[in-house]
Amino acid sequence: MSDQVDTGDDRRLLARAQDGEIAAFEALVEAHQDKVYGLALRMTRSEADAAEITQDTFLSAYQHLKDFRGEAAFGSWVHRIAANHALMRLRHRRVAQAAESELQGPEFTERGTLADYPLSDWGQNAEEKALDAELGVAIQQATDRLPEGYREVFLLKDVDGLSYEQISEATGDSIPAIKSRLHRARLALREAIEQFYQPG
Repeated sequence: MSDQVDTGDDRRLLARAQDGEIAAFEALVEAHQDKVYGLALRMTRSEADAAEITQDTFLSAYQHLKDFRGEAAFGSWVHRIAANHALMRLRHRRVAQAAESELQGPEFTERGTLADYPLSDWGQNAEEKALDAELGVAIQQATDRLPEGYREVFLLKDVDGLSYEQISEATGDSIPAIKSRLHRARLALREAIEQFYQPG
């Protein structure tokens, strides 16, 4: 129900914004900036990049406001813009980080565990916490290795919680194609988890 109300509010604000009312567009930004920022942060894992992507997303949306015909919901439209900006940034960043990836990556001990755990957080379950932290790293690394299209669908569906219909609107891809990529992404992550628990 609230989504329907929000969509109705968006349509009214969008119509006013397209007529040149700046306050209406600012209200749209206010309504959607947290979700856009959250998506950008999950895709880039950088607060600075997420902030810039959020700004770029709404700048792009404002510049193309007159062209938006409302075939999709405004929220889905800005999600798609944000995803595209995030993917472009990831492509550029991958090239820039190639030479310094070792410096930016996490540090590991000779046993393959993360170095420098905060000792103050450790109690009787220190071994379990270490295992959870290592598993988290393994899952993150497996996510990083996913092809961009698979990673995007995985983040939008399993992390951001969008429906298949919303993802289809955001990416422009068919629902069967999205389901296929999501299935393959989940299989890759499941394999990474199985390998974690059965090393060697």
